[in-house]
Amino acid sequence: MEFAFIGGDKGAWRVTDMRTVCGDELAPVDYVDVVDNIPASKPSEGWLLRGVVSNLRYTEREELKQLQAIQPALQRPEATCAVLIPIRKTAAWWALPQDERRAIFEQHSMHTQIGLEYLPAIARKLHHGRDLGEPFDFLTWFEFAPHHKPLFDDLLRRLRASLEWSYVDREVEVRLLRAAA
Repeated sequence: MEFAFIGGDKGAWRVTDMRTVCGDELAPVDYVDVVDNIPASKPSEGWLLRGVVSNLRYTEREELKQLQAIQPALQRPEATCAVLIPIRKTAAWWALPQDERRAIFEQHSMHTQIGLEYLPAIARKLHHGRDLGEPFDFLTWFEFAPHHKPLFDDLLRRLRASLEWSYVDREVEVRLLRAAA
């Protein structure tokens, strides 16, 4: 299923902080909306990022079972905080064979194991943009309750310290609060 993240002057999520971790920045916006009906064009002000939910490409069967057992659903009432993190990896990453990317992802960086430690407090959904020709390879959407913000910050710190992150050449962090209805 294809999703769009629309940054602009309205949306279900209000931007509280937006920072460029590395590479080119995204235009500053006040709100982000997440939709599964893709607009024909991007907004006149702001941005449109598309991603498709796909199979978990580096996840093995046992890891998938663990994830499915404790991964919470998105849109939980208490999860009023969200973070959108678009990431692009280097050409060197994509030049590696699949088994070498998997080894870096899991054996060296322990990406899945680290993520499992923060479930069920932090829900996440990964969207792939590379196959759509988008400017980011991955759009990761996280949701959590306000009191879990320190856990989320720790998760990011650990992942960004890993070998895998040495292959990231563009990353933006967009912190959000659910907008009043």
